[in-house]
Amino acid sequence: MTNYSRDVYRIATRSIGHLEGITVFRRSDAKTAQPLIHYFGGISYALPPQRFRRPKALPDNYTYGTKDKPGKFGNKAKDAIHKTGICPQPPPVKRFPGVHVKPDTAGWQEDCLQLNIYIPAGKSPPASGWPVFFFIHGGFLQWGQANESPAAIAPLLSETAFEAIVVIPSYRLNLFGFLSSEELQAEAKKDGEAAGNMGFWDQRLALEWTGKQIGNFGGDVNNITVGGYSAGAHSAFHQLAHELYFVPDAEAVIKRVACWSNSPGVQPRTASDHQKQFDELLAALDIDKTKSGEKELKALRDLDWEKLVAIQEKLRISEFRATTDNAFVPASLMANISKGDFGRRMKERGIKFMNGECRDEHHLYRAWRTPRNSFNAIRDRLIADYPTDVVDKLLNYYCGESDRTRGKPDGYRDWPELFGHIYADMQVHHLERGFQNALHKAGLAPGKDIFRYRFEWRAKCIDDMFQREWGVTHATDMSIWFWGLDYDNGRGLTDKDKAVIHPWNAAFAAFVKGENPQWGTDRGVEYVKRLRSDGEIDIWKDDRWRAGLTVWNMVNGSNSAIKAKV
Repeated sequence: MTNYSRDVYRIATRSIGHLEGITVFRRSDAKTAQPLIHYFGGISYALPPQRFRRPKALPDNYTYGTKDKPGKFGNKAKDAIHKTGICPQPPPVKRFPGVHVKPDTAGWQEDCLQLNIYIPAGKSPPASGWPVFFFIHGGFLQWGQANESPAAIAPLLSETAFEAIVVIPSYRLNLFGFLSSEELQAEAKKDGEAAGNMGFWDQRLALEWTGKQIGNFGGDVNNITVGGYSAGAHSAFHQLAHELYFVPDAEAVIKRVACWSNSPGVQPRTASDHQKQFDELLAALDIDKTKSGEKELKALRDLDWEKLVAIQEKLRISEFRATTDNAFVPASLMANISKGDFGRRMKERGIKFMNGECRDEHHLYRAWRTPRNSFNAIRDRLIADYPTDVVDKLLNYYCGESDRTRGKPDGYRDWPELFGHIYADMQVHHLERGFQNALHKAGLAPGKDIFRYRFEWRAKCIDDMFQREWGVTHATDMSIWFWGLDYDNGRGLTDKDKAVIHPWNAAFAAFVKGENPQWGTDRGVEYVKRLRSDGEIDIWKDDRWRAGLTVWNMVNGSNSAIKAKV
């Protein structure tokens, strides 16, 4: 924090007691020190979780501290800033040769159900309180963490038009957050619950906590935008879907959704569909499958988390994803989108939606658990993420029957390159287009209810994080949305970069406030707000639109409902 200083900051509330955080100042003469943000790190939003079970809310009368002993939260890091716990996870640095970010394992723990709050300082909030941006971090649902440093967020909240509270929760990931099986389903059913989706339930409790308590921090409980990047965007979509189908209007929290570089995906597998992965996990851990379900689960829970992290690198079905349980994820979710019911529900609640992409998403997508150079290898790798019938449809679409035995697919350097494009199209490009089309057909208007974007430009401050050869790949735009983000490490935006993204920041700020962001795409759903490689903003007619609709209809047609046993 070479450019900043900090001091203790305390608040007293009627409902949750006394809390202690910090105020971050721009370093200057003590008499003229300028407060930039207030920060509270590692605030618990749920009780410590039981492994592989749905989280439990804090008691209604829960308080965090007293005047004499205000609540101090989370893990105290080396820089003496309190942070959330981090769910144990496979370290991405092993799998991303083009990304130069080392994971901090010091705070890894299964009790990670905490959140961080960043509040504008030195400014007067609106009469109704600050708008709230509830941001869900990404990482393929397998890794990631919520601990952006206060100094990294300070430029966004102090230099720009973005004036809102930012809330970032930690949640359970990989098998800790998304393991599912018939054994887990039977166990949960005894308590009237569904199995799987623990990470989504974690996020939901964090969002409900925010809806109840953010007023204590100066936030407007009636003006909450849920956003996320990558798997965080996918999570934001599922939080919206859960509200639309399982939460009454009077209890709904979400006003707007920003899904950056991700899509709804496909209808998730059921617990019985996840069984192959569960059985593979047991075999890899030498847990006897002939035992009763209760003994199998006890054996899994008795293991140290280090062993459960390490074993994931050895699994063929390596990705732990959502479960269609008809409790968090509706059994007819994708069918309801295609039929227009999802969009109609959004329109009835007045929910606005932002969604978009980076031009070169595929470079980073290729790098996550890259398959070997063969057709069968990329088929196995895709089956780790998607149902087998979906994978076979995709491979037939991209390479046809005749290409499967060739050493190299037509139009691509090798099979891993094709994998990167298919993965990026499924996670972002094609399925977001199909989703936007379904929303538009349901009555949501481009430039008014739907805000599409595309980035073809990247800031210089990320050059030491993402190799230049990857271009405008996945996650390079985090420096745009968060106004540099790594500013405290000396890698902030240049003045030239700030001039380029200033209009973008203003539009994003208006979206979060609930104002009209003047997006300029009201000519039609095929039009996109674009930041070009030369730094200019224009409105682009999407040349991938038809391909997106084709793939969406292939994998998410109106008959995509599945039967979920609950």
